[in-house]
Amino acid sequence: MSAPEAFAVTAAICSALSSMFLSELKGRVPLLQLARWQMLATFVMTGSVSLAIGGWHTIGPREFWLLAGSSFAGISIASTTYFATIYSVGPRITALLFSLTSPFALALGYLVLGETISRWQALGVALVLAGIVLAIGMPRRFLKRGDLAPAMPVVTPSTVPVSTAPGPPLTGRMGPGIALGVTTALGQAIGTLLARPAMAAGVEPFSAMALRSGLAVILFIALAATPFGRGKREAVQFGTVGLAVLSAFVGTSLGMSCLMAALRTGNVGIISTLSSMTPVIILPMVWLRSGQRPTAAAWAGALLAIAGTALISAR
Repeated sequence: MSAPEAFAVTAAICSALSSMFLSELKGRVPLLQLARWQMLATFVMTGSVSLAIGGWHTIGPREFWLLAGSSFAGISIASTTYFATIYSVGPRITALLFSLTSPFALALGYLVLGETISRWQALGVALVLAGIVLAIGMPRRFLKRGDLAPAMPVVTPSTVPVSTAPGPPLTGRMGPGIALGVTTALGQAIGTLLARPAMAAGVEPFSAMALRSGLAVILFIALAATPFGRGKREAVQFGTVGLAVLSAFVGTSLGMSCLMAALRTGNVGIISTLSSMTPVIILPMVWLRSGQRPTAAAWAGALLAIAGTALISAR
């Protein structure tokens, strides 16, 4: 395995780990509070790197507004619904639904940018959809076994104490969770579409992420001043904040850095496919966490989603 391919697989592992960490916060952190913590941590991390390398100078007025729109769709909306999906249906199904980002991006590129869609890419869309339907077609049986049952303690660094007390039980009501997951994928696709011209103009990646996350922080802080954004106040615990920051570091800072490093010298199609392996990588993590083996349909659906992404990415 070449270095770019190893970076791409590492990015997928980081995404899966971040989802598992976030699932541990269910019932312990209100949704918008989690979004504020995550985006603030991401802004501090990526902004520090951007300042160190002088990347802010690569952002002009046009790039700023493109990234601002990307921030609203891909972070303010998509990140919030992403956290809500994990809270609702768990990280396994969330990772599968996130695979819809590639079909949505393909469709938006066709409708907005006039890009063509090959027969293989159309087949890829069908495979992604088939994989998702197969994996969550019979959700009640899987959810009864526990997507994240608290049978085993989560493995985290000793500096971040994590309570293994069970959160609110899963109800098996998949409709709202699926809707949130679809919204996440659509928002991420729109955010990518808006960010693409800015990145093509030469914007430094860490600076782009710092700007996007910084604007999201401003929005989430503004929401906190409204009745909608206040929510129920919870006592802040060091372990809870630490887990949220750890998730931001692993999923955004480290994962995004690995993905950018992979794309710098690797084949785009191969890198996109390998970095989309999260639905498969997360299955053994759920297995270890819950003590319950995922069903054959879960494995098959995840593999189909990855195969579909591979075809979509093949230009």
